Amino acid sequence: MSAAPTLDYERRFRNSGARLLAGIDEVGRGALAGPVSVGIAVVDLERQKLLTDVRDSKLLKVADRERLVPVVRKWSVAAAVGHASAKEIDDLGIIGALRLAGNRAWFAVLAAGVMPDVVLLDGSHNWLSPDRQPSLFDDAPAEAGCDAPVHTLVKADMQCLSVAAASILAKVERDAMMGELHTAYPAYGWDENKGYGTAAHKDALRTAGPSPHHRVSWQLL
Repeated sequence: MSAAPTLDYERRFRNSGARLLAGIDEVGRGALAGPVSVGIAVVDLERQKLLTDVRDSKLLKVADRERLVPVVRKWSVAAAVGHASAKEIDDLGIIGALRLAGNRAWFAVLAAGVMPDVVLLDGSHNWLSPDRQPSLFDDAPAEAGCDAPVHTLVKADMQCLSVAAASILAKVERDAMMGELHTAYPAYGWDENKGYGTAAHKDALRTAGPSPHHRVSWQLL
């Protein structure tokens, strides 16, 4: 198994006065069907201890991911998962849908009474912060969304425990949703491929065409 992620990187933010950090990761971005899902795990940089079994969700077996969900939720100061549907992806584009899903998770954390000081986002692009910022020359209200500082880090899910924890929450919840959708649309094999473009999934698309949960604005075949 790969080296366990730590909180070493996250704890650097204590130098700027941060105490509560929200680790964020997404799953489902490259799928052909189903939602895109964003997980958040908030850690206390002064008090949080390590979780030895947590890894990026892609490196864990299904049973291990499912076993770790209650562990991660108990360990986190606050945790949440937000989703954006295939239709919302079609309407907003993938970046807009990621922002929508991420802010749904963000506001769930705020509703739990937790206000993170800083965000650590897996990847190289900040898709979480509001797309539209206020202007001195614009009377329109600012777009609602995460207003904490957002920092990005490529492969944060591999080295940062808060982000790896968030990835497990998002992966397990999205996989469960795809399993439920499979019962209504069994032809596509979503219980196995989770909406990703496997050969069998594409064969089913050629035969049956897209379902209401396919991202029809995408090149599906």
